[in-house]
Order: sequence, then C-alpha cells, then structure tokens
Amino acid sequence: MNPHESIILHLLHVAAALVLMGYTFYAFAAAPETRKRVLIWTGGASLVMLLTGLRMWQGLYGFAPAGWLIVKLICWLGLSALAGIAYRKRGKAGLLAGVALILAVTAVAMVYVKPF
Repeated sequence: MNPHESIILHLLHVAAALVLMGYTFYAFAAAPETRKRVLIWTGGASLVMLLTGLRMWQGLYGFAPAGWLIVKLICWLGLSALAGIAYRKRGKAGLLAGVALILAVTAVAMVYVKPF
C-alpha cells in the first residue's frame, strides 16, 4: 500500500468514526421522526469504517490475526448497533451513551496500545 492510499484510508476511517459517534449521540436525544435519516447516516458511516478498516488491515498487516483487531471489530459492531437501539430504548439513553463512550475509547486504545 502506498503512502497516499494509507493517508486517505486513515482520513476516511476517522471521518466515518466521527460521523458514527456524532449521529449515535444525536440519536439518544433526537425526535422519533429523525430515525430514518439518522440510521442512514450511521449505517453509511459504519460501512465506510468497515471497508477502510479491512483495507488497512490487508495493506498493513496482510490479514494477520491480531487480538486487538478482534476487540476493535467488536467495538465497531456495538457502536453500529447503538443508534438503532437508542430509538427503541429511550429511557436508557444515559446508560447507552456511557456504553458508546466506553466502546469508542476502547477501540481507540486498541489501535495505539495493541496489547495483544
């Protein structure tokens, strides 16, 4: 993978993560009629995150198995589901926001620390 592709993939990945987190937190307080639009944005951002993440995994690590990557995938899956759950469980918005924050911090920590 050349350096330009790597930079573009990183930028797209981080931008998609920001969009996913922003709209997920918006879903905790948004009106029910915004559900479709919010789920479209979070779904698109989630797909971009998955595709860019897989390409970086292939280009940088050659699909080598890594424990930190599995943890990051689990965090991504959890964050991807939270916007939809937020519209169904309005009373648990505070708890779900805490879970979203924990998942996001864990995913970022796995990238920088790579403990296993």
